[in-house]
Amino acid sequence: MPNYKIVNNVKTELTDEEQATVDAGITASLLERPERDLFNLRKKRNELLAETDYLALSDNTLSDEMTTYRQALRDITDTYSSLNTVVWPTKP
Repeated sequence: MPNYKIVNNVKTELTDEEQATVDAGITASLLERPERDLFNLRKKRNELLAETDYLALSDNTLSDEMTTYRQALRDITDTYSSLNTVVWPTKP
């Protein structure tokens, strides 16, 4: 299926060279997706960790459950690489 461009209100089919450029861009985008997914997963993980950072201050003792929860968050990228598939640990 050909792709088109509009120049001066005229619809024209892309040249082979233009189509190759479009195809290369799509391929590059697909290759970058795993890195983008992992970045978004880490971002959400860091937000969840930040919500409990105050509990980990030196004048506070973490419960075993909270220690386990925070460690599970830190380890989440060992198992998952996307927000679409992640199963988050339950916050105590």
